[in-house]
Amino acid sequence: MENPFTAYMPMFSEGAALMQEALAYQVDFGQRMTLFLDTKREQGDNFIEENRKGLPPVLHFDYEVIFNGRDLDNPVNYSLARITPEEGQEIAPDARPVVIIDPRAGHGPGIGGFRKESEVGMVMRKNHPVYFLIFTQEPVRGQTLAHVFKAHIEFLKVIRMFHPEAERPAIIGNCQGGWAAALIAADRPDITGPLILNGSPLSYWAGRDTQNPMRYRGGLFGGVWLASLSADLGNGLFDGAQLVWGFEDLNPSNSLWKKDYNLWQSVDTERDRYIFFERWWNGFVFMTKEEIQFVVRDLFVGNRLEEGQVEGGSGEIVDLRKLKDPVILFASRGDNITPPEQALGWIERVWGSVEDIKARNQIIVYLLHEEVGHLGIFVSRKVVEREHKELIDCVDLAKRLAPGLYEMVIKEDGEARFEVRDLSQLHGGGGDYNARPFEHVRKTSEMIAELYESAVSPLMKPWGTELTATLIRESSPLRQRLYAVSSMNPAARAASAWTPYVREHRMEAPADNTFRKVERAYSDALVALLDGYRDLRDSTCELLFYSMYDNPMAHFFFQEAVDMPDTPLDVGVGTLEENGGDHWISRMVEGGFFQGLMRGLVALGRVKQVVDKQELVTLKALMKGRKHLQDMTKREAKKVVGEQVQLLNFNRELAISTLPELLRTPEDRLTALTIFRASLQGPGGEDPAAKRLLSHLEELLKDRQTL
Repeated sequence: MENPFTAYMPMFSEGAALMQEALAYQVDFGQRMTLFLDTKREQGDNFIEENRKGLPPVLHFDYEVIFNGRDLDNPVNYSLARITPEEGQEIAPDARPVVIIDPRAGHGPGIGGFRKESEVGMVMRKNHPVYFLIFTQEPVRGQTLAHVFKAHIEFLKVIRMFHPEAERPAIIGNCQGGWAAALIAADRPDITGPLILNGSPLSYWAGRDTQNPMRYRGGLFGGVWLASLSADLGNGLFDGAQLVWGFEDLNPSNSLWKKDYNLWQSVDTERDRYIFFERWWNGFVFMTKEEIQFVVRDLFVGNRLEEGQVEGGSGEIVDLRKLKDPVILFASRGDNITPPEQALGWIERVWGSVEDIKARNQIIVYLLHEEVGHLGIFVSRKVVEREHKELIDCVDLAKRLAPGLYEMVIKEDGEARFEVRDLSQLHGGGGDYNARPFEHVRKTSEMIAELYESAVSPLMKPWGTELTATLIRESSPLRQRLYAVSSMNPAARAASAWTPYVREHRMEAPADNTFRKVERAYSDALVALLDGYRDLRDSTCELLFYSMYDNPMAHFFFQEAVDMPDTPLDVGVGTLEENGGDHWISRMVEGGFFQGLMRGLVALGRVKQVVDKQELVTLKALMKGRKHLQDMTKREAKKVVGEQVQLLNFNRELAISTLPELLRTPEDRLTALTIFRASLQGPGGEDPAAKRLLSHLEELLKDRQTL
């Protein structure tokens, strides 16, 4: 007789399997929770310990402080540190030094070198001496950013003293360190070399509607007055934790859930990485009232840097057109803190056209990543090994490009090429945004700030004692959440007591466990819910912003406000002819081999649409050691290149036709033609216009091209 329960056996079997999965998940859940809480306890304890130490830099590398900014006439909390090479690491004595400026935007220094695979590590791998500008947690009382800029200039002078035979130091500016680097380089181009700006905003009003909501916040809160109030209540100091809170608020799903959930679900493998990064993320630094006012008033709300209205360390108004060496920019479409529009849009605002870039003998290269987030630009190993490697190589190779605008494109094999771009092709250029409402915000901020400083600030300052300032800082949600999970909490210590036992008897449920799948589905649903809230909030803020500042009443009230100028100076490409054509015609035949060689290379470079990195390496090797060039300094060479650019701008046909007057001997012509041909060996050499120009040059020089 057939067993009546046979039909139900599969059901019982499935139920037993589900119960087994539930038991495995329950054990795994409890163990993960224990390990998670212990990791959070360590995070909180690290926060307390780092603050007790005064928040030292989170650099992976040893370093030596060689200049303390507190010793200056106007003391600052910055110091110049020289990175100590690791054992076996050789630094070329005549290599160009590289200076890294980290952001002081709420966090402490070190993100540019907090692991071996970092910007510092990559630069040292290329045998460059590396210097790092570090800063302490608290500024010197009364310190201003003008004092900081002057200190940076003194640091650069010291570096020049240490490396008198090397080229001027290259500067890498990360995030908010980028605008400081650009300001210093434009203010003192005589002591600075190439500039690399990673995720650095210089065009603060630029952006796309519905995609870049952070630019609206200044207007919604009335501008700079709120930062001034915070500094007054902070006993003259602005708490950087407020900036960090603003960053986290941009992506609430990550801040409130995803970051900790990713740790919790992979606590066995993510613990060290999490602790390592959180040590930097939770290191909150302070700024003086004068410093935060400059940042908010003149940059984020005022947008005065790209307009040429900011004073530099020398006391002069800084015009970004005065940048002399190559400018290299790195941005990402996945960056919601410094979107490409803000990292690149200033190019169009400052220069106005590629013709103006060329006329000023300027080389601008930008690299655009498709997806990495803001922090990934600095900390991602993949980005360091791929993008930053090419950026460092670009420091010395970019100067061999013809003046103009280029996009660096990294091929699948990891090698880079440089593609000629026009401003209309500038990815995310941001040149078409509506500047009028932001101009209205600037005027509103100025009026409210004036009212606050005259009527409210004197009443607030007496309340900002050291005691009340400390109470306000310590009550910050960012600090309280760390205290809550630290060993100050007895429950956290109790949970950590189980950690050794759990590690010894770890029983992890497999990823295909049914309950782990449900857990991930719940997490995804919660993330979607928080993302939906974020999108609704951002859309509401955008609508409110434009309702307040882009309406007929606002236009009438601010009718005296003028639109932002296209460029800071009314100087165009036509300046050459206005300064006297006869002068430039006579200069066409002045000089010799080097002038002719550079004129030909610049002319060829201008017609090529693509320049391969290997072409530049080959060209560098061909020119190295030529007897014509051995007695010329690099500064003299750059001056000659600039003159040839101006001559080509004035009259290209005449400049090319007079080349035989400069390349006079058979040896000169043969050498020049060899280098001209080598410059077209890469993909850019297939361009028909480049081939036609090379044929024309060969025709011009053919009568004596052989010995």
